[in-house]
Amino acid sequence: MNTITAILEADADGSLHLPLPPELRHGKVKVEAKLEAVPEREETSEQPGGTVLDALKELRKAGGLRDVIPDPVAWQRELRKDRPLPGRG
Repeated sequence: MNTITAILEADADGSLHLPLPPELRHGKVKVEAKLEAVPEREETSEQPGGTVLDALKELRKAGGLRDVIPDPVAWQRELRKDRPLPGRG
């Protein structure tokens, strides 16, 4: 039996989606849930590095992604696949 502790954000329809570890992704899974509201402050304090904004600031301090994507414009042009638009020759 695995115990998973997760803080999930509800979708617009009110449903929750729980990511499963690889060993539980096949077959049936028994789920026991205890639901309780989590204050916003508690959620961000448990995340390593704080908030997403803090993580982006740290990435900027480290030099960004220049070592991975040296020329973002060229990288985007390589990935983008232009296609003819309907009604245009």
